Amino acid sequence: MNASDLVWLLLPLAAASGWLVARFEQKRSVQHSFDLPSAYFKGLNFLLNEQPDKAIEVFIRVLEVNSETVETHLALGNLFRRRGEVERAIRIHQNLIARPTLDKEQRSLALLELGQDYLKAGLFDRAENLFLELAEIRVHSEQALKLLLHIYQQEKEWEKAISVTRKLVRVSGKYMDDTIAHFYCELADQEYMRKNYSTARDYLKKALAADDKCVRASMLLGDIAAQEDKYREAIEHWSRVEEQDIHYLGEVAGRIAEGYKQLKDEQGLYDYFQTSLQRHGGVSLALAFADVISHRDGVPAAEKFIVDWLRRTPNVHGLHKLLELNLAKASDSGRKDLLLLQGIIEELRAQHLGYACSQCGFKGRALHWLCPGCNHWNTIKPVREE
Repeated sequence: MNASDLVWLLLPLAAASGWLVARFEQKRSVQHSFDLPSAYFKGLNFLLNEQPDKAIEVFIRVLEVNSETVETHLALGNLFRRRGEVERAIRIHQNLIARPTLDKEQRSLALLELGQDYLKAGLFDRAENLFLELAEIRVHSEQALKLLLHIYQQEKEWEKAISVTRKLVRVSGKYMDDTIAHFYCELADQEYMRKNYSTARDYLKKALAADDKCVRASMLLGDIAAQEDKYREAIEHWSRVEEQDIHYLGEVAGRIAEGYKQLKDEQGLYDYFQTSLQRHGGVSLALAFADVISHRDGVPAAEKFIVDWLRRTPNVHGLHKLLELNLAKASDSGRKDLLLLQGIIEELRAQHLGYACSQCGFKGRALHWLCPGCNHWNTIKPVREE
């Protein structure tokens, strides 16, 4: 930040401070150890000479800390934090807290601002200590708990996140069971990666106890059962996704198909996809069912199914699948034209793949349970199913 930026930032604050000091000097004795006009111009002189640190010291001195200038200090520190001048924000708020004239409410406000300064600076331990103190003060408990939750998510301290979220639910009265379920899933993921399947399963049961609509828990329970060669159990878990959130059924369609193949239950595979498609008609289900038909009844039968489906539900994914099936049996002369057409369709299809957040519009190629854009849980859905 250059000197001219600081001039525009601090001029209104200096003017306000002049008014406040003048008002207090009318009530108090005329004798005052600090000459406002000379200090004000001294501060401007520091700014013009590109000495912003010295200018800030002068303006802080001008803003004598009392009951009517606390808000001005808080506003000045907040402005610096928002502009990325975190060290200066910390200095202002620390200077404010050090004054013995503050009452409890003013001190707690200053602590809240200082905690946010530490958070912005990445000093999570210091911020955590302040927010834990403020969480015990009713007027600031909700905001302090939200900031603590942010820290624990960043630090991946999921047990602490669960505890804080439960407290936040009691304070705010908001529904957050789905968030708690995801924290249990995070713990389960850690155990799953270590191949501690029993512990992971226990966490996932707690996730479903918190939120029985937790798709993520059902998916991971199915994955664990498949790792243990319990494919019938795995299919049961994956199939539960259909009842929990139909948008994610395409995420487990391939896993369900593989489960039936491992069981060598071809008829069960066919019946499952046929029945599910009649109930929902999702894109991923239809494409998976085309593969099932192709494997069981041949490519012509799969082509007929796709054509009939496209007549009812025209979409670029079905057209791409139809070209794929035709390429499997095309002669050399016709194959070149089909590949050209497939390339064109592939570009159109790419616009309807991936995942998007229903809250902020973030788009990505991978499924994130926590949106990187808006930091909300469970708001990202597969684009293909919309």
